[in-house]
Amino acid sequence: MSQTLNDAAFETVTFSHGPAMPNRLMLAPLTNQQSHMDGTLSDAEHRWLAMRALGGFGLTMTCAASVQAVGVGFAGQLGVHNDAHVAGLTRLACDIKMAHSVAIVQLHHAGNRSPRELIGTDPLCPSDDPETGARAMTNVEVHEMIGAFVAAAKRTQIAGFDGVELHVAHGYLLCQFLSSELNKRTDEFGGSLDNRTRPLFAIIDGIRHECGDDFQVGVRLSPERFGMKLAEIREVYSRLVATGQVDMIDMSLWDCTKNAVEEGWTDRRLIDVFAEIDRGNVRLAVAGKLYSAAAVRRALGAGADIAVVGRAAITNHDFPRMMRDNPDFAMRELPVPARTLRDEGLSDTFVGYMRNWKGFVTD
Repeated sequence: MSQTLNDAAFETVTFSHGPAMPNRLMLAPLTNQQSHMDGTLSDAEHRWLAMRALGGFGLTMTCAASVQAVGVGFAGQLGVHNDAHVAGLTRLACDIKMAHSVAIVQLHHAGNRSPRELIGTDPLCPSDDPETGARAMTNVEVHEMIGAFVAAAKRTQIAGFDGVELHVAHGYLLCQFLSSELNKRTDEFGGSLDNRTRPLFAIIDGIRHECGDDFQVGVRLSPERFGMKLAEIREVYSRLVATGQVDMIDMSLWDCTKNAVEEGWTDRRLIDVFAEIDRGNVRLAVAGKLYSAAAVRRALGAGADIAVVGRAAITNHDFPRMMRDNPDFAMRELPVPARTLRDEGLSDTFVGYMRNWKGFVTD
């Protein structure tokens, strides 16, 4: 019998659009490089995600999935930019939902971080970027990109997913538009914060128009690094709430216990800076070093609605079930044997990718 039936982490989370989460634990969108080179879903990636849904996550999110071929960010990235991707996504959505987990695809465009050797041309950026060799997008290309995000969302809906999350964090294209340091455009997509956020809000409007009121829309933001200014991200947060079209704002905090690093904010924890903002019916998700049941409870106790679990979900596919049965549960100690990770549903490719993280994998 569960020892934690009254644990707040296992309360239902409702949304303005789409189905409710049966608990407050969400699988983070994790790069794994397991899909085929054309973006179609592989059996390995299917297994990895289905195991997390069966492991008890209330919401299972895919890795960042490309919305345009020119926006692919890494080898083996899941794709949603072509109708040929729908068949694999359909099978995946079915199995996630059969496990009673909300099924979400994260939509992504790498922008200036698209490797030239993968996309076969110069990467794109809001403005010319000599550091990466990316060229400025034309006005037409910006509109095409907006349409591509909307079309990708519609594909996920056709495949049976419950919704999408827009990746507006970590220095990828939509985050690049937000950056006043990188975005030097002089058209309607550059200059003021209104203009720099215009692509994001146009995408949200388009998705809501095309996918209707039963489809969930989330947005991932990162409040630091990549040219982000904390006050501006707070403003974007409030504007997202005000639209009434967004269901979840997923804040990537790097560490849910850390203080802000920006001058003027260093005496405050990032989680508090965002939990205090009036969010109406929008749910606040937070990610950053949630490696144990205790860490999850602290994040929820600080005002978050949803705990986003990353590394602990890699080492323990059933982290939610283990946490439910053991209030002191914590992820496996690092480094984790490669064999154990394979048993946890990681392919050799994914295990190889995790070797890039010092001290994560051992033979």
